[in-house]
Amino acid sequence: MPEQSNDYRVVVFGAGGVGKSSLVLRFVKGTFRESYIPTIEDTYRQVISSNKTICTLQITDTTGSHQFPAMQRLSISKGHAFILVYSVSSRQSLEELKPIWQTIKEIKGTELPNIPVMLAGNKCDESPEIREVSAAEGQAQAQTWGVSFMETSAKTNHNVTQLFQELLNMEKNRNVSLQVDGKGKKKKDKIVKEGGEPSASGREKCHVM
Repeated sequence: MPEQSNDYRVVVFGAGGVGKSSLVLRFVKGTFRESYIPTIEDTYRQVISSNKTICTLQITDTTGSHQFPAMQRLSISKGHAFILVYSVSSRQSLEELKPIWQTIKEIKGTELPNIPVMLAGNKCDESPEIREVSAAEGQAQAQTWGVSFMETSAKTNHNVTQLFQELLNMEKNRNVSLQVDGKGKKKKDKIVKEGGEPSASGREKCHVM
């Protein structure tokens, strides 16, 4: 059997400047920064509980540089789920996801159909004049890869929480769920699944504490 871990590891990939860190910071801390600071690799953790157990949502924000292939492969091998981010104002950033997707396919192999993957078209708040990738093109690329798709804006907080929630909804091996309030901040209260009913699969539901 695969090694059991209390961590649920989400890895965020994308070219430099597409807003990976901004998406993660908006989700985890509810903040947005205008300035661009290149990332080598940052990890953010959020505690979630599932009735009798405590687990940690671990989000790895990877570098947009191609200088660290070993680090990239290690992140893929350890990851339980992936978010592939491009900027809707940069067709090149979508192209740069293709070799990353090929590496994920190579490393995960036969596990891939059971691994949650989201393609995220970030910066959808940008004006139509500078948009280079339409929503339809993003959706088509996601269908080609067999992954889910969503357009987001870390700046306006559009679909940020929904992106991470949808990713976890796709998890087939455990029933994990995040719930945060409308402002993107973590709730301190324990959140009970609506109606208090167990999930159809009989697995325990994880909630943010």
